[in-house]
Amino acid sequence: MTRVLAGPYCTQILGDLGAEVIKIEHPVRGDDTRAWGPPYASYKSGSKDSGPGESAYFLGVNRNKKSLALSFQDPAGVAILHKLAEKCDILVENYIPGSLKKYGMDYETLHEINPRLIYASITGYGQTGPYAKRAGYDVMVEAEFGLMHITGSRDGPPVKVGVAVTDLTTGLYTSNSIMAALLVRARTGKGQHIDSSLSDCQTATLANIASSCLISGEKDTGRWGTAHPSIVPYKSFETKDGDILFGGGNDRLFGILCEGLGRPEWRDDPKFKTNSQRVAHRDELESMIETITRTKTTQEWLEIFEGKGMPYAAVNDVLTTLTHEHTRARNMVVEVEHEKCGPIKLVNTPMKFSETQPRVRMPPPTLGQHTDEILSEYLGMSEEGIRALREKGVVR
Repeated sequence: MTRVLAGPYCTQILGDLGAEVIKIEHPVRGDDTRAWGPPYASYKSGSKDSGPGESAYFLGVNRNKKSLALSFQDPAGVAILHKLAEKCDILVENYIPGSLKKYGMDYETLHEINPRLIYASITGYGQTGPYAKRAGYDVMVEAEFGLMHITGSRDGPPVKVGVAVTDLTTGLYTSNSIMAALLVRARTGKGQHIDSSLSDCQTATLANIASSCLISGEKDTGRWGTAHPSIVPYKSFETKDGDILFGGGNDRLFGILCEGLGRPEWRDDPKFKTNSQRVAHRDELESMIETITRTKTTQEWLEIFEGKGMPYAAVNDVLTTLTHEHTRARNMVVEVEHEKCGPIKLVNTPMKFSETQPRVRMPPPTLGQHTDEILSEYLGMSEEGIRALREKGVVR
């Protein structure tokens, strides 16, 4: 019972790992992201379906799921959900705290129906606290809980991260917590309520920056662009045709960089010999490095540092990333056959297992694609009963 990104990402991870996932969607609108386009994967030629197609956003986080298009505004819809909750292991929802209670879909009600049920709530601000009733999108949480303040160029304004990273980390935390709850249930026989929020997960992923503030009692050092507040050189530098990132994380690595740049004498320069000295002379050193990197293309620099043992990387756009030789070698893009759109490409699961390899078993579903299957095979409803629900608008 989730929509947009954090919840669907969480449940897609579970689906990739073998879970059978039933996605409950509004029977008319479906998941909000079905309308978030362009781009869309167009319907196949001759298709009876109208509209631009299936949105790329929806396709990106909803594979390995079955779609049940159902309204729980109607008591008949609630009854169906109660029957599913009785049979299922896990329920994931992302509604504002308390809003599902009036439908009898809150944790307390479903725990009575199925004490083994693991009920995971994903919200903007959690089930408690002064902001609990607030709706929250990723960008608001990035702003209010520190991430935006430390993202952007040194002298520029705060900016959001290029993807909704707070949604994604919340989805990851929640899927991991569900796994732990399953292990607990195997031992105790009891389900439990997981309270997962974007605000908490965002605060947790401030990581070393948060630790620095807690230990020092001082404010963070602000935005650093691609640079690092306490390591130099550690940033991207302009080349003749793009950018390249160097990671001189210690004195040995800095020496390799100096050799590659044709400036071996920098290693013994008193201003640059140790990292603390390089940090003190950051602007001067970074300016000198960029003067040199601008004389060659990114590919030329990649070839110079190949095999030298120093971290370095081209700064690639997303399409280049998806066609990158390493991306291809790691099978990170897969092609699946979509019932309505034909062959579509998806980013694959990143996890590799030696014995039980995750895989794309089903393409992202169309709205209500599995309604009849779920109601008949899972709940034993007759064709006549399903038809009556459809005529009332309870299901699609």
